[in-house]
Amino acid sequence: MSDGWDVSAEAWIASQGEEGDFGRRWVMDAPMMERVRSRPYGCALDVGCGEGRFCRMLKAEGMAVAGIDPTAALIDHARSLDADSDYRVEKAEALSFADEAFDLVVSYLSLIDIPDVRTAIGEMARVLKPGGRLLIANLAAYNSAADANDMGWTTLPDGRRAHAMDHYLEEKVGWIAWKGIRIQNWHRPLSTYMTLLLEQGLTLTHFDEPRAHGGDPVRQAHYDRAPWFMLMEWAKPEA
Repeated sequence: MSDGWDVSAEAWIASQGEEGDFGRRWVMDAPMMERVRSRPYGCALDVGCGEGRFCRMLKAEGMAVAGIDPTAALIDHARSLDADSDYRVEKAEALSFADEAFDLVVSYLSLIDIPDVRTAIGEMARVLKPGGRLLIANLAAYNSAADANDMGWTTLPDGRRAHAMDHYLEEKVGWIAWKGIRIQNWHRPLSTYMTLLLEQGLTLTHFDEPRAHGGDPVRQAHYDRAPWFMLMEWAKPEA
């Protein structure tokens, strides 16, 4: 069964542009890059790189970059804008790179797209060098637990907007649609991700639920009422 990405690729590329959508541009890019710049990195892998925007941001910091994504049209677009980097059509659950190949591995809002997250996290840890970092941006789990397309926001009878979720502890997959994009998203409670990462022997070195820091003030206020994202940085122990 299709997850929607093949037919949504063109609309996704249009929605991101070079600056990203609101959540990336005005919420997550800055704290993600702050963590990237906190240590010297020589080579990075973006797992679920999509159209390659964040790979290009990493490359601008002087890194050698690689990106993988299972959607061929997205990888084709990434290659068209960055022919010198290593972009591959493959799944996070079966990375083709050697053990300990990267000192930075990034999952930028891609865990929610991965069916077998246990295997994928194991693969990310495998290709990470000892002493390296795994940098993860993900939807806040109470957002992915919502069934509505507007990520849990509902209008009450008196017109007020409130955030709602249900069945938070149940892992589930559902469809979300916006701007011509219709794709599957996986919900898992935060405890699932934490357990899987700890099982790999990784150590949590940073955690944040970033606030919006610019853009349209109305949208900024909306994002800040219930933070949509979380950021985690994990270290692989030195050999």
